[in-house]
Order: sequence, then C-alpha cells, then structure tokens
Amino acid sequence: MKIIRWGILGTGYIARRFASDLKLVEGAQLTAIGSRNLSSAQQFADEYNVANYFGSYEELAACNDVDVVYVATPHTLHMENTLMCLNNNKAVLCEKPFAINSRDTEEMIALARQKKLFLMDALWTKFHPHYIKMLDMVKGGELGDIKLVLSNFGYVVTPEHSTRLLDPALGGGSILDIGIYNIFTTLDVLGVPDDINVKIVATDKGIDEQCSVVFSYNNGAMASLFSTFRTTLATEAEVCGTKARVKLTPDFYTASANVELYADGGKKDIPVNRESGFGYQYEARHVNECLRAGLSESPVIPHDYTIMLMGILDKIRGLAGVSYIEDKYFGL
Repeated sequence: MKIIRWGILGTGYIARRFASDLKLVEGAQLTAIGSRNLSSAQQFADEYNVANYFGSYEELAACNDVDVVYVATPHTLHMENTLMCLNNNKAVLCEKPFAINSRDTEEMIALARQKKLFLMDALWTKFHPHYIKMLDMVKGGELGDIKLVLSNFGYVVTPEHSTRLLDPALGGGSILDIGIYNIFTTLDVLGVPDDINVKIVATDKGIDEQCSVVFSYNNGAMASLFSTFRTTLATEAEVCGTKARVKLTPDFYTASANVELYADGGKKDIPVNRESGFGYQYEARHVNECLRAGLSESPVIPHDYTIMLMGILDKIRGLAGVSYIEDKYFGL
C-alpha cells in the first residue's frame, strides 16, 4: 500500500484532533506541521511525533515530504492557504466552510482542475457511519416520502472563543461555522430548496449570533433550521417522512451520534458500527483512497456539490444581511 504523507496547516483544536485520528488510518503518515509561530509548530510536532515543522504556512506548502495538506486555519484564510498549497502541487483537504463565498470557492476549484490536483471540502459528517445509515434509510424508502427536516445546532460561546466565532474579520457568525451542518444535511435529504426565508439576531458588528432558516419545496416539503451561539440548544437532526422519522442525537454532526427510528408509535435504536477516535479518520481514509486511485475530486463531495452548497450559504447570508470584507466586490 502506498503511504500517503500528510501535512497540516494550523495547530488549533481541530488540527490536533485530526492529527490524533490520522494515526487510525492505515497507510497515512503525518510528516509535517505548519504554523505562523515556530514554537507552536514545534510543540505540535513534539506532541504528535512529526518530523518536519515550520514557522510559516509557505514552508509547509513547499515541503517535498508532503502529498496532501489538511487546511485547518481560520475561515478567511482557507482560499489563500488552499491556493498556495495547490500552486505547490499539493492535494488539499480544506476544512469547512470551504471558503467565505462561492466566488472564492470557484477560484479554488478552478485551480485544482487546471493543475489536475485533488481538492475536497472537509465535511467530515458525510463520512460517519451514522450519517450514511440515515441516508440509506431515506433512499431505501424506510421513512416514506420525506416532508420535513428539523435541524438545530447551538451552544453558548465562551469568552475565549468569542473572538474567532463572532469576529467578521475571521468569517464569524453561526451560519458558516455551525449552521452549515444544518444546511448540508437538509440538502442531502431534500435537495436544493425552491424558496428560502431567513431571520437573524445580529451582533453590533452585523454578524449573526442566532439564525433561523426555513427551506420550502414545491412538493410540500419543508425544513426548519436553527443555529445559535447564545443559547443552550439540543444539537439534533430529525428527518420526518410519511411512514416514520429518524433522529440523529446527541450532537448529530459527530461520529458518536445515535440513530433513533420512530415508527408505529414506538422507538427503535438503529445499530451503527463505530470506531475509536473523534471521527476525522473517516474523511482522511477517503482522501487516501481517492489519491491512490488518481482522482482529482471526491465522488462523495464532488466539486459541483461544494459550489452548490456555498451558493446556498451565499444566498442565506444575503437574505440575512451578513457580509464580510471578502464579499466587497461580489455583490453580497
């Protein structure tokens, strides 16, 4: 088996969890870490036994010991960092949101296509066994015709995290950071909506701290989606059909979520195969498989899907009146 050599851009919370789970992926090796601070990179390298560590993102992107880079930097750096890695002939797995808007998304994908390099949006949930089980139940007709999706994601932001999550300069707000999970889950079940309605509670900087999104479909289906950084909220997703409904809980976006089927007045726990780890190993394993097969995009998250998702997020932010400096010349 060909060893796939990974580099990670960023040394934060998600980068550390990804590095931990990469140890669970056969044929994967973490060979480099890049940070804007050399001491941070060295500490990370010592913690995860990484041979190469760099005090700049540029040095990691140029490292000859790396095949693919996991971009785990703040939202507003995703495009810049991804383009830099692609221009250094590295495949890229870019953390969500893939970019700030669909214009940047299309530029990133265009370069990957031009250079015939693999590029994927890191929507880790789509590779989790519980999520795949839910989609199989939907596609298999077990729930009947799907008429409603209810999805909530929320928690109270602590002061130590409020800067990143609520700073417009860092792409803050609930829509892009956590609301995206509600959105792509609904898109996977019901498809692109025919109508979208949005209401938000905004901070004094114009960023959404609470957001309510309603999708409507011409076939009578609906979705009610809520994201918040200001209230304790059960982070659950329900898919409701004419025969039954299924609930993903708790924390529906994580690999530890349970699948509960409600039908004929009763509840049934659906068994799900689980692995140890946080759940990032599933997407990393998929990337490895794609690279060994010589693919330039994922069959699970193809480029057109990412463009569609970012377009929906653009529309939601447009309706909410939430914009960033990156949108200045984009008409949002």
